[in-house]
Amino acid sequence: MTASANEPSAAGEELAAEARNITKRFGRTLALGDVGIAVRAGESHALVGRNGAGKSTLVSILTGMQAPDTGEVTFFGQSAPPLQDRQAWQRHVACVYQKSTAVPELSVAENLFINRQSLGRRSLINWSKLRRRAAELLEQYQVSVGPDVLVADLSVEQRQLVEIARALSIGARFIILDEPTAQLDGPAIERLFERMRALQDDGVTFLFISHHLQEIYEVCQAVTVYRDAEHILTAPVAELSRPELIEAMTGEPGGLNVPGAEDRDAVAAGSEVALSLRGLSGDGFTGVDLTLRRGEVVGLAGNASSGKNEVAETVYGLRRATAGTVEVRGRVVPTGDVPQALRHGIGCVPRDRHHQGLVLGLSIAENSAMTVLDRLGPGGAIPPSVLTDRGRRAIASYDIVAAGPDQPVSDLSGGNQQKVVMARALASGPEVLVLINPTAGVDVKSKESLLGVVDAQARDGAAVIVVSDELDDMRVCDRVLVMFHGEVVREMPRGWTDQELVAAVEGIAEQ
Repeated sequence: MTASANEPSAAGEELAAEARNITKRFGRTLALGDVGIAVRAGESHALVGRNGAGKSTLVSILTGMQAPDTGEVTFFGQSAPPLQDRQAWQRHVACVYQKSTAVPELSVAENLFINRQSLGRRSLINWSKLRRRAAELLEQYQVSVGPDVLVADLSVEQRQLVEIARALSIGARFIILDEPTAQLDGPAIERLFERMRALQDDGVTFLFISHHLQEIYEVCQAVTVYRDAEHILTAPVAELSRPELIEAMTGEPGGLNVPGAEDRDAVAAGSEVALSLRGLSGDGFTGVDLTLRRGEVVGLAGNASSGKNEVAETVYGLRRATAGTVEVRGRVVPTGDVPQALRHGIGCVPRDRHHQGLVLGLSIAENSAMTVLDRLGPGGAIPPSVLTDRGRRAIASYDIVAAGPDQPVSDLSGGNQQKVVMARALASGPEVLVLINPTAGVDVKSKESLLGVVDAQARDGAAVIVVSDELDDMRVCDRVLVMFHGEVVREMPRGWTDQELVAAVEGIAEQ
């Protein structure tokens, strides 16, 4: 079932990309230790592993962003070009990252042909030809956007398809998709998978990187697992069960262990009410009523247009309600005002950690203390020792893998960045905790750790709202409210099945 990626490929088997005997060190840190991967032409090949396993380092080597210390990379049997020849690399490989690299201020056409525009007389850009070529390219790859639309106005799904079309137009037939579904809802994910299958039929090869293991079984034919900078296995997806895949990723037998999903006591009906939403309406939702008691975890499920994210962001003050009230322990909280939400005891893990949850240039200590800076020193003057101690406690409490509290969060893996966001949200000791996609883009073990924090907060008396597209995130909840077209359409107590919840989210369950 398994084979080393450093062994020669089967006779006659064409490889779109191959990395052999790759070793890469950063100082004394071993990022990759004599690893490899062999991706057959025309397949979707998954690369999985916990945060810090070496996936990002391999991608940087496969895309020519940095050279390995030892080893070699080939594309369709030919040695990779020199690092300085960026155009040659772009003809071989492209990576569509979770965080878009398209220029938002430019149009779709300008992004498609950036740095290779058609020039007319006097070296001026021939704009009519550029738009015409862009329209032809968009039609060829079935991307339903206009060439003159600004990329800033596109959805995440549309930006990804534009970036894939751009890579294919340059000549790349090997596309790396790095967490492509992290910000997509169910229908958008299925549309992406349909495009991938169609492009595979045309000879395009994908390396698919995802923490959503079920997606690997839906769209990939082979999977490679890295763990702790080592190659663990490569196998056909059809021959590898989900528990076996998780064991390969973690080194431990068994599947995902979601703390608190079964053994936390049910919250008594007479327990103190922590949060009350009464007739709450706003952008994308209407008439939401919710009573959340101390120690209770309630999930909000639904697709991207359901209004679930907008409800959560209104509770936290990121959006202003058009009607209704938000109350914490009987006190009305003004909406559209994050500082007021914090003062009333509401903490939040926002849905976009890069833009809403972290200041990437600041340290772990500074980010983890951001919600309580006014408490750490008179007049905002915080002694460095106090800030450092706060960072050390965050690292210890949330199992953050880091060199120390002064390390910039930009240097951390996605899972460890998310733990810093959680530390920041909990620093103020909130009575109500709002979590939006709390485990997005994190590995299995980090997911268990973050959900364990949710369970611990509930046991300590906090009321928690979990908003997520991940079924595993919902298993820690006492009940799940399903939203559809801006309204709560169903309440599901603990014990629901995957099929029941998915059906309700897609609007096909009995209501």
